Amino acid sequence: MAAVATAAPPIEARGLVKRYGELTAVDHVDLTVEAGSVYGYLGPNGAGKTTSLRMLLGLIRPDEGSARLFGHDPLEEGAAALDGVAGFVEAPRFYPYLSGRRNLELMAALDGGDAADRIDAALETVGLAGRDGDKVKGYSHGMKQRLGIGAALLRDPRLLLLDEPTTGLDPAGMRDMRELVRRLAADGITVLLSSHLMGEVEELCDRVAIVRSGRVIYEGELDALLHRASGQAQGWRLRTTDDQAAWDVCSYRPGLSDLTAGRDGLTFAADEREVAQLSLALARRDIAIVALVPAVASLEQLFFELTEGEEPA
Repeated sequence: MAAVATAAPPIEARGLVKRYGELTAVDHVDLTVEAGSVYGYLGPNGAGKTTSLRMLLGLIRPDEGSARLFGHDPLEEGAAALDGVAGFVEAPRFYPYLSGRRNLELMAALDGGDAADRIDAALETVGLAGRDGDKVKGYSHGMKQRLGIGAALLRDPRLLLLDEPTTGLDPAGMRDMRELVRRLAADGITVLLSSHLMGEVEELCDRVAIVRSGRVIYEGELDALLHRASGQAQGWRLRTTDDQAAWDVCSYRPGLSDLTAGRDGLTFAADEREVAQLSLALARRDIAIVALVPAVASLEQLFFELTEGEEPA
């Protein structure tokens, strides 16, 4: 029986290394981005995210390792390896004295093919159809970022690489950019989103790689990361009809730890069996439970846990 051919993933990098003198900006990075995902490449500023993207796109040569896009190596195959790939590294750049539409027309001419036929649709998708005749120098930062994505859409991409697309945007601009990324992903475009903003990644991504000092220190499903126990008992949040009395009950239960009180009730760590016993103990004291829910760690908490403190060996 003949073997079934498996399509190459949109991104496959193995052992990527980039050094600048004594500085190792990217240190043996492995990445696999599967089709249809929104993949977060998360790390503090200076962690090597942008350098990694440049190597993925063939803009700079790695000192070690390899990168393939849909099975093609940009260093070996040049622009042909970027078929179906688009995006921007750092901020997109345009001719400021030309209109948004004219900038896209020039880019479409460079790409050739039917890219020019997609200008209207791209402007509509990124919400600039009514401002396409304005000179880019009059655009806000958010509009320039959206025009950058519009330029990427001229290539009819299957893979979109975005480097910090919401940096410098106001809250409304960040909201609009995130909604745009959601729509593009819903249309079947695979997205690699490089960011240092935890909320952005938590909202948009289903898989993440966290980098520190050029090294990947976590890679996997976002849900699995958020539910990791970190070797501790499960955290819980409790609200009752009498939190002061509930505090007294919790204080005397040896199976509870890390008990704290706040405006939203009590938090503690315990296993499920102890939580069940606590529920009975509260009922015996005529204390009604208003809410008792698992406290899932935030991505921000886990990010700082992974990226601060001593360097991994």
